[in-house]
Amino acid sequence: MTVPTQTPADVRLWLLGLQQRITGAIAQADGTPFLSDAWAKPPGEPLQGDGVTMILEGGPLFERAGCGFSHVRGPRLPPSATQHRPELAGAPFEAMGVSLVFHPRNPYVPTVHMNVRMIAATAPGQPPVCWFGGGMDLTPYYGFEEDAVHFHATCRDALAPFGADKYPRFKTWCDEYFFLKHRNEQRGVGGVFFDDFSELGFDGSLGLMQAVGNAFLSAYLPIVQRRQATPYGERERAFQLYRRGRYVEFNLVWDRGTHFGLQSGGRTESILLSMPPLVSWAYQQQPEPGSPEAALYSQFLVRKDWV
Repeated sequence: MTVPTQTPADVRLWLLGLQQRITGAIAQADGTPFLSDAWAKPPGEPLQGDGVTMILEGGPLFERAGCGFSHVRGPRLPPSATQHRPELAGAPFEAMGVSLVFHPRNPYVPTVHMNVRMIAATAPGQPPVCWFGGGMDLTPYYGFEEDAVHFHATCRDALAPFGADKYPRFKTWCDEYFFLKHRNEQRGVGGVFFDDFSELGFDGSLGLMQAVGNAFLSAYLPIVQRRQATPYGERERAFQLYRRGRYVEFNLVWDRGTHFGLQSGGRTESILLSMPPLVSWAYQQQPEPGSPEAALYSQFLVRKDWV
């Protein structure tokens, strides 16, 4: 067995650094600083740990941008983390990660999500088991093919050093995961997603996770810069708020990360930082045929190979 060259303490430092790099770049783009809220679970609770929630609200570019780091330890893995590892049900665990969702103000700038995480669990009489997860995905309100191609090409290139199979596998995994079953609808144009990943050993699997995190700004910021000055009116804004409703539905109904945080007794304010500040629902709303809104459904909220 290969001995890992990095420790959980090293992973923690890298994740905190990633959070600082990303929020620094977004704050510079927006011209608004993030509020940094460090927290720690009080003694005596079953779940122990700490984290830093960083939030930007009301900026000219981002209406709400949340980027959280958390590092928690608990006596029993919650059910959402043991779906594929039943032998670890009820085992003590340690989990750390960075998760972000950025909701732009301009409807022509897509919402984005990224998450990278490590979980370690120890079943009785067994050595610790570590695995990694993460990914990023893009949710446009008005679709542009060049944006989807750029986002997917950046993901593909980040994963290329770890094997030619990784991008196709993780792209398909993303399409299947970020799917609103109750709507029979994709959440967006996808990206990459992986979970319960340890097949490259500790160092190799960690390296893959880090490559995804490191690629985020290159995947997203050029799209923001391309679309942020696009004029829009009440029609586009209303459609953006309506489509944000799908984002809320997915995160509350289907997202395993949200379920993990709530089931394990995590910090609710930090878990729900992904929620948009404003959202709307309408009964059986249908886009006008031939409109840009209709094109989102027919050309972008479908599974396809972008690169």
